[in-house]
Amino acid sequence: MHLAYPAVLAALLFCTGLYGVLARRNAILVLMSVELMLNAVNLNLVAFDVWLRDALHTGQALTLFTIAIAAAEIGIGMAIVLAVYRNRGSSDVDRLRDTAETDEAETLPGDEDVHGTEDQATAPAGKAKKAEATA
Repeated sequence: MHLAYPAVLAALLFCTGLYGVLARRNAILVLMSVELMLNAVNLNLVAFDVWLRDALHTGQALTLFTIAIAAAEIGIGMAIVLAVYRNRGSSDVDRLRDTAETDEAETLPGDEDVHGTEDQATAPAGKAKKAEATA
């Protein structure tokens, strides 16, 4: 068996998955793209295992571990996406990032004094605390 065919196919799959991760805005499509990249790695592991004629079949064993990790990753990832969708009403990755960075309507406890007005000297410190809390 020629090693070039599965290697080129795996490279195309990985590049397609990488494009999906970088270009997509929907979190579910990003997770699907990560799965595509993991499958490209699995294809390479099995192809090199067959090409090297390994007696222990190390590539296939690593592929089983990768599949188990991918299943756990997609389960946890989907749970996070569903929780975010229920709270925010959208699974758009760019929108979620923007709301975390530019949400200035909320204030942290301790940002205001007892009269409800903010001291000019403590205003930058309050914004720094908020930036740390959202990061």
